[in-house]
Amino acid sequence: MELFIQQLTNGLAVGGIYALIALGYTMVYGVLKLINFAHGDLFTIGAYLGLTLLTTLGLTNYLGPFGVVIVLALMVMGLVAIVGAALERVAYRPLRQSHRLSAVVSALGASIFFQNAVMLIYGARYKVYPHDILPRTAINIFGLDIPLIRLLMLLTSIVMMIGLYLFIQRTKIGTAIRAAAIDQGAAKLMGINVDRVIMIVFLIGPALGGAAGLMVGLYYGQINFTMGWLYGLKAFTAAILGGIGNIPGAMVGGLLLGVIEAMGAAYISIAWKDAIAFCVLIIILIVRPTGLLGERVAEKI
Repeated sequence: MELFIQQLTNGLAVGGIYALIALGYTMVYGVLKLINFAHGDLFTIGAYLGLTLLTTLGLTNYLGPFGVVIVLALMVMGLVAIVGAALERVAYRPLRQSHRLSAVVSALGASIFFQNAVMLIYGARYKVYPHDILPRTAINIFGLDIPLIRLLMLLTSIVMMIGLYLFIQRTKIGTAIRAAAIDQGAAKLMGINVDRVIMIVFLIGPALGGAAGLMVGLYYGQINFTMGWLYGLKAFTAAILGGIGNIPGAMVGGLLLGVIEAMGAAYISIAWKDAIAFCVLIIILIVRPTGLLGERVAEKI
């Protein structure tokens, strides 16, 4: 039972990371019907920016551990959001009226560019985060010692996901995003600046991805310039699992995928961890292509 609870909490913590990245995929797809293959690399950039800011600014000299993490997260989210907005302006907006395949090729090109740029700047070797940022203590819950950092990651992910959901559902900008996702032409006729809406989507999605990158660095302690590809694929799997284009679906899909992966690693084999995640993708595409929370939508002619 102890192993089950430990793997459940670990799966939920990692699943929260998948969910944050998946939200970027699903928001962009909802508005543009485009899979942003460069999104995983924005996640990597967030991890490396977090390490750079942490080691150069000396925040630990002025703030406590939680203050350092909060300030660091806000700075990383802001910087990655700027990179995401620049990506949309340079790589996607000029191709918006072109064939959809052109934007996909542009996304793949941007992914390769970001990955090689990170390697050129930081090198190809693994980079290690400082280990003394957050206390490596455990909290006793029902007789089980759960690492504090794992609970903090899960709580942070849930707060960000709830915040995004409320923003989309309760604000005027959120209403504009939902309108543009349903029909861009009708949204323009109603006076909505669709270009501005798309820019906001490319600010929010990468910001969440950057926060997820920082969380991975703090949780695992090391990062690599290629990690965005695998995390991006798993987040894409989570988005498909929950229903691509569906924001609550991305949240549920990420958490569920994290738990499935953790349980598979514990009870089957850790060597099969990645294979299990992609088997889930194949099964979902066969059984329910629209995802768990997705709905069948009539094609517009």
